[in-house]
Amino acid sequence: MRYLKLLILISTLVTGGGCAAAQSSSLACKQEALNASQKLLAFYRDNDDRITIDNKVTPLAKIKNPANTKQLFDVLETWGYIYKGRYRMRLIFSSDCTLMGEEILEYASL
Repeated sequence: MRYLKLLILISTLVTGGGCAAAQSSSLACKQEALNASQKLLAFYRDNDDRITIDNKVTPLAKIKNPANTKQLFDVLETWGYIYKGRYRMRLIFSSDCTLMGEEILEYASL
């Protein structure tokens, strides 16, 4: 019985049980995310004139500010396209819509 309790405790800690559910990001910075996506993809692909950005913006789970873990950043995901290329972009914003970080990944099967 003692080992069963220990096993339950360990599995709870490993899986994050007992922690508050992740907060979803706000769409307050949607327009900023679309503008930043256009700039990011243009920079990444040398201002290719075939760039299009999907208007759909998906809010993801908030992340902690690494410099102050009491602060949370919104993470918004957008998709961009160039000819046959597809790019996932995640943009990180502070509560006042200041762009704090960005990530771009070409969506491809190699």
